[in-house]
Amino acid sequence: MAIIALYYYLTIYLAGIFCVESQYIDYNTTGRIVAGKVNVHLVPHSHDDVGWLKTVDQYYFGGNNSIRGACVQNVLDSVMSALFEDKNRKFIYVEMAFFQRWWRQQSEAMKAKVKELVNSGQLEFINGGMCMHDEATPHYIDLIDQTTLGHQFIKDEFGQLPRVGWQIDPFGHSSVQAYLLGAELGFDSLFFARIDYQDRAKRLKEKSLEVIWQGSKSLGSTSQIFTGIFPRHYDPPDGFTFEINDVSPPIQDDILLFDYNVQDRVNDFVAAALAQANVTRTNHVMWLMGTDFRYQYANSWFRQMDKFIHYVNKDGRVNALYSTPSIYTDAKYAADEQWPLKTEDFFPYADHPNAYWTGYFTSRPAFKGYVRMLSGYYLAARQLEFFKGRSTAGPNTKKLADALAIAQHHDAVSGTERQHVASDYALRLSIGYIEAEKLVASSLAFLAESGSSIRQENTVTNFQQCPLLNISYCPPSEAILSDKKSLVVVVYNPLGWKREEVIRIPVSSEKVVVQDSSGREIESQLLPISNTTFNMRNKYVKAYLGKFPHETPRYWLAFSASIPPLGFSTFMVSGARQTGPSSTISLVHTLEEVTNKTIEVGQGSLKLLYSSDEGKLTHYVNTRSLVTTAVEQSYGYYSGNDGTDKDPQASGAYVFRPNGTFPIKSENQVPLTFVRGPLLDEVRQQINPWISQITRIYKGKEHAEVEFTIGPIPVDDGIGKEITTQITTTMKTNNTFYTDSNGRDFIKRIRDFRTDWDLEVNQPVAGNYYPINLGIYMQDNSSELSVLVDCSVGGSSLVDGQIELMLHRRLLHDDSRGVGEVLNETVCFLNGCEGLTIQGKYFVRIDHLGEGAKWRRTVGQEIYSPVLLAFTEQDGSNWMNSHISTFSGIDPSYSLPDNVAVITLQELENGKVLLRLAHLYEIEEDKDYSVVASVELKKLFPNKKISKVTELSLSANQERADMEKKRLVWKVAGSTEERKVVRGGPVDPAKLAVELAPMEIRTFLIDFNYLQMFSS
Repeated sequence: MAIIALYYYLTIYLAGIFCVESQYIDYNTTGRIVAGKVNVHLVPHSHDDVGWLKTVDQYYFGGNNSIRGACVQNVLDSVMSALFEDKNRKFIYVEMAFFQRWWRQQSEAMKAKVKELVNSGQLEFINGGMCMHDEATPHYIDLIDQTTLGHQFIKDEFGQLPRVGWQIDPFGHSSVQAYLLGAELGFDSLFFARIDYQDRAKRLKEKSLEVIWQGSKSLGSTSQIFTGIFPRHYDPPDGFTFEINDVSPPIQDDILLFDYNVQDRVNDFVAAALAQANVTRTNHVMWLMGTDFRYQYANSWFRQMDKFIHYVNKDGRVNALYSTPSIYTDAKYAADEQWPLKTEDFFPYADHPNAYWTGYFTSRPAFKGYVRMLSGYYLAARQLEFFKGRSTAGPNTKKLADALAIAQHHDAVSGTERQHVASDYALRLSIGYIEAEKLVASSLAFLAESGSSIRQENTVTNFQQCPLLNISYCPPSEAILSDKKSLVVVVYNPLGWKREEVIRIPVSSEKVVVQDSSGREIESQLLPISNTTFNMRNKYVKAYLGKFPHETPRYWLAFSASIPPLGFSTFMVSGARQTGPSSTISLVHTLEEVTNKTIEVGQGSLKLLYSSDEGKLTHYVNTRSLVTTAVEQSYGYYSGNDGTDKDPQASGAYVFRPNGTFPIKSENQVPLTFVRGPLLDEVRQQINPWISQITRIYKGKEHAEVEFTIGPIPVDDGIGKEITTQITTTMKTNNTFYTDSNGRDFIKRIRDFRTDWDLEVNQPVAGNYYPINLGIYMQDNSSELSVLVDCSVGGSSLVDGQIELMLHRRLLHDDSRGVGEVLNETVCFLNGCEGLTIQGKYFVRIDHLGEGAKWRRTVGQEIYSPVLLAFTEQDGSNWMNSHISTFSGIDPSYSLPDNVAVITLQELENGKVLLRLAHLYEIEEDKDYSVVASVELKKLFPNKKISKVTELSLSANQERADMEKKRLVWKVAGSTEERKVVRGGPVDPAKLAVELAPMEIRTFLIDFNYLQMFSS
């Protein structure tokens, strides 16, 4: 009977269907904001990683699809076609490295049509850098450069200015991102997805996912930006993803077909919209319609969104519209709401009680070091290109600029990419370096050759450089010097102030003499090259260059160099005569030869004391400042969790999850060695077979330089290891320490504490790690200890009076965050492969309370911008007569104030000059230097007639005055009267002096009157 009844009803149903005709439906996608309703802003987007599992080019053209079926070229082709079909559809695009590749391949007709999409607002560029950069591990100068490159492309090709920051995937967010790469770009808002799971839970309850973020205490309210955190990830609500093969049910609205579901899907949409409205202030919610590498067949998305907008708006309970983050921001602003205030940053990030994403602060340390080294080189190369005069022909810095830009991606310098992708990034950097190296050599030759005031393109001096100098490989300096030949060393200083440095180069002879720019013989010192360095040199030169070194240098030659600001000095290294003066050969002795209980090291104010019994550092003494502190230095490692306990979370490229802490005891197989001389002392320690270090104390410096060599980390016991060093004192630091934000502001950290919520401590080690790009310091009521680093690392103060840095990682398990590959870096030689050995430096100083900032800021700048060395040979001794031996690009009577740095000096293609000046100090950081500084442009450009100075936004894509006029002023809940924010004033066209307030960076476009220059 039941079967007969079912048949009966089915017959009636089918008869009803066949009486209705299926017709074309003209979907009404003309969505607009409706007052009084929840407005659902549908934002179509594709998150396209500029390298991760595949290389940037493989992602673009769709190569290596066995790893992942992703092709950005298909995304952009498909999206454009879909946008042409309906003028109401919208799409946002973020990564200019990809868009630029696609744009180059388009016809003029297609370019014209795409420009119409951009001008109409259908296609909007968001963020607009070459990549979506990481926020933990890059230096702020790199962030500015990569963003400027992308913004310039957008301005040149489309005349558009991105309005919104879109950092949806980076693993934590920095205060520098908020104020520098947000407010200072002229952005009206910033959006992202990843914050700590505990923080998100609290914000969902309090409706505080959208805030006003004030990233800089120095710049206060002038640096704040409206910031939106997504309620979940950067994908749509469950049930609304529509890529081919996605499982979300599409709307089936053809009445002749089975599974008609319009009302069901509208109900689903309304329910999801109201759920999100319940955790959001105002009646506007944003849905991110897309995720990684979506829209390869864009119609599968747009067809469904067309239908949802049509049917949801007919239903009328909520309002749906195609939108962009800019439209959403304007709607939020128009609501006239008051928003909570957020200060500081969003580090560290955890997505699970045992999953703190703090391992990547150190992951791939060699690559991080390479990026940082080339960043400083790129800054210097652009300066030299300006001093020579930009040429359309010949070598330039463009390839290096492009390579550095994509290296800032959040799966590049972060160290979270696959190995073949890391190799691709490194190869691009190397190609860029080789081109820039030629530019640097030709620029220095041009400036050094006599008569260089007359611009000669055909220079004859052949300068060589030594990118592997850190492992003592430098062919020009290692050559045996004959009686008639001398080595010419040109030392370039990219900083705006005079600096004193000890230069170290490998040499093969012990009978050498050094002369300065005036031909005067100067003091020099020979230090034997250590066995560790020899081993590194021989293995890695072969690994990197494919050949063994020809020469074997015996010594490091050290000499003091005084270098003018933005200029160079020249030094001559010659073979010493039998009877004449020669370099001092260092005295070398080992711990076994010492009879005193305490060994004092250091020729100047700084003394380090070592115990002869244990061979350990015991005290730090500064005889000038009268600082004396008991201090120890040690190594240890964390065993990486393998994920086999109750929680399967392993330690990996992203996540730091230790499974035990183990001290590394010195095995004393090689006794401590002391090397002494007139310029510097060294203490050489072989901690164990795979860790060694050299501590250097320079006579003229008041800090210790520690050069460590770590690797190959042994894993034959089946345990991954994360290597740390500790500097331990008796200071009472009250759980408090300070770390930098991308090399800029310092942020106060308190162990096991978060400002924004009551922290539930699950990982007391990993949960207290922070990214360090410049340095970390701690203080008590009388002194402060500072440690500066030469590239990004993770670090903390896990015990009062102690600073810890993680220097290297080698792991055997994947942490299940998508990369699908263990972080086990190896290098292959003729006889097989072994774990990667890395070399790096950190710098230590102890000051009286309140006096450490001067050192941190000055030396921090010198670490980022090391001197640049170039070498050539000279027959005879007439170099000084035929060449300019000392040069400064600025007025010889002038140097920049000690609290200001030139972070960009670049001649553009149109002949104008881009200049960025940065104040290096925060408010109240230093009693002398946390003040307004002034830079005299006439003295910065002494031989040029300035005709016009225009202040620009940070990314140089609009005039600063225009940017300020458009800035949205948001209401802050519970705001109180803040101190007056100081900013530098306008530039007087007659005086041409630039004022900089603490933490201010100002960007200028400078026009020169070339006619007047040449006529004069």
